[in-house]
Amino acid sequence: MWDNHAVLRAVANLLLTASLLMLLYAGGYWLTHSPLFPVKRIHIAGQVAKVTPVQLKYIAQNELTGTFFTLDINKTRHAFEKLPWVSQVQVRRAWPDRLDITVSEHVALARWGDQGLISTEGRWFDAASDQPLPVMYGPAASEKEMMQALQQFRQRLQPARLQPLRLWLSERRAWRMELDNGVTLELGRGPVAERLTRFVDHWPHSLATLPYRITYVDLRYPNGFAVRMPDYKAPPTTTNKL
Repeated sequence: MWDNHAVLRAVANLLLTASLLMLLYAGGYWLTHSPLFPVKRIHIAGQVAKVTPVQLKYIAQNELTGTFFTLDINKTRHAFEKLPWVSQVQVRRAWPDRLDITVSEHVALARWGDQGLISTEGRWFDAASDQPLPVMYGPAASEKEMMQALQQFRQRLQPARLQPLRLWLSERRAWRMELDNGVTLELGRGPVAERLTRFVDHWPHSLATLPYRITYVDLRYPNGFAVRMPDYKAPPTTTNKL
């Protein structure tokens, strides 16, 4: 074998190629991890109202590690998404030393009981707000369903100039809603939208004109509804004396 010059030449070429590859790898590793390529500038953009510049600056200064080449994009994105009001973050490298970060915020639609908020995309997030938001109560994983229902109910209530104040969804998927005028609507299951439309049709010209305070309307009847009026007193019955 050692007398075979072709084999020796092939082995030498193989060793040389392997050495060159190792040198290239070592050089590339050194370059990418070298302090010669730090992230010098961080540009943060996006329409934000709840996330403060102080919070963004803190994440940028304390959570981002590595050089321009080694900085973990996914880890960086997750670091910013830990902020309570942050919905989505996009991170891009911009040669030679800049990191572009675009931040999107949640838009709160309602409160989820006393545990966090629900966004207009139907996502739960843990944040505090002093906005006068409606409150929703429902089973686990029903956030998106209730978000869609709340938006639909709001639209149907517009002709009556009423707003949902609280919304409940039971485990059996039965709906109940409290309005901003103090009236609770029992909507039940099934054709809920039709029942709400029936209430809106009757409220301005009949129910709202009654001289009694209404606290509850049961709309689960096929062709009507039942009304609770705590102040109402039935007239005394009269008997004819012979």
